Amino acid sequence: MPAAGVASGFDIDQLISRRAKSVDASGIRKVFDLAAKMKDPINLSIGQPDFPVPESMKQAAIDAIRQDRNGYTVTQGIQPLLEAIWQRLHSEVGWTPHAHGTGVDMGALVTSGTSGGLLLAFLSLLDAGDEAIVPDPYFVLYPQLATLTGGTIVTCDTYPDFRMTAERVERLMTPRTKAVLLNSPSNPCGVVMTEREIKDLVDLCVAKGVLLVSDEIYDEFVFADAKENGRFPTPARYTRDCLLIRGFGKTYGCTGWRLGYAAGPHALIQAMARFQQYTYVCAPSITQWGVLPAFAADMSGAVAQYEGRRDLVLEAFRGVTEVARPGGAFYAFVEVPHRLGMTASEFVERAIENRVLVIPGKVFSHRDTHFRLSFATAEAKLREGLGILRGLMS
Repeated sequence: MPAAGVASGFDIDQLISRRAKSVDASGIRKVFDLAAKMKDPINLSIGQPDFPVPESMKQAAIDAIRQDRNGYTVTQGIQPLLEAIWQRLHSEVGWTPHAHGTGVDMGALVTSGTSGGLLLAFLSLLDAGDEAIVPDPYFVLYPQLATLTGGTIVTCDTYPDFRMTAERVERLMTPRTKAVLLNSPSNPCGVVMTEREIKDLVDLCVAKGVLLVSDEIYDEFVFADAKENGRFPTPARYTRDCLLIRGFGKTYGCTGWRLGYAAGPHALIQAMARFQQYTYVCAPSITQWGVLPAFAADMSGAVAQYEGRRDLVLEAFRGVTEVARPGGAFYAFVEVPHRLGMTASEFVERAIENRVLVIPGKVFSHRDTHFRLSFATAEAKLREGLGILRGLMS
């Protein structure tokens, strides 16, 4: 063993896998790090709600700690939470765990966030050479699912309206396509698909024998003008041959609790549960108990407030650039005007010089023409930031 201070032939870089080296740090995290070093930034970059967790959920989590519910749970999730999830799914989309003549037994799994659910799903679906189609722009995890699973991620160009329609998806399907990943409301665009668009996509996937995976992390964060018949459009109303992945963090302000759930065909859920046994083991126990009151919490006031902020964003850029109307979540994907003669990354650098933090679109896309703006921030700061951004475009 070499003495202290003596160089050895050990080179840790040679031991790190190609897989690890191929994954770059998220561009979002880079902006977060920058924000921490700035004085009085106007942070329109973070995709995190700025409202507190409902008191009923805080108390439930505190009670769980005090009642010593701090150990492992079963991999599938605690029974009271699974029952609450099935009650919600039955009332909303008519799903039950049993086939009841549909021919499809269903299952549910509590996961460590929606990202955990997505990883388990794609580990269960893709072998090397298998393909899954995802939208472009995309949530930053989606392309990395190829690196993590060995499969191939095919991106579907949804510009300029950011709608992942059946027509656009069908052109990309091959005999190796196993899954289509839908995200509505979307991150980074906030766009909500219509019932008709979703039904067409369901029909396409069923006809092709391809699984539709619906990332619905913002399922309860949909604005009034994007609902149809007063409800959120979801493929689960048209088929049981799909996988729903939902979460609690964005809707209830508990992003750090890392809790979500997946529901879909029983065989797939069981495969995901097997992977969970050897990776996450189970979702965090305290937060499972903590979210039991979640479905009874009234978040309509927060959603209405964010809808008002969405309107401020649309008004701020009216007449100076294009913004696809967000129907949910808390993002807008703003085009950098061609007349400025710069990429979105260059525009973001200029915005940061003026204390406004936004995310360049290339973090979410193969293009560098837009930037993502989050309106999950205090209205006074939002107005100030919007004024600066509009000024930079004028």
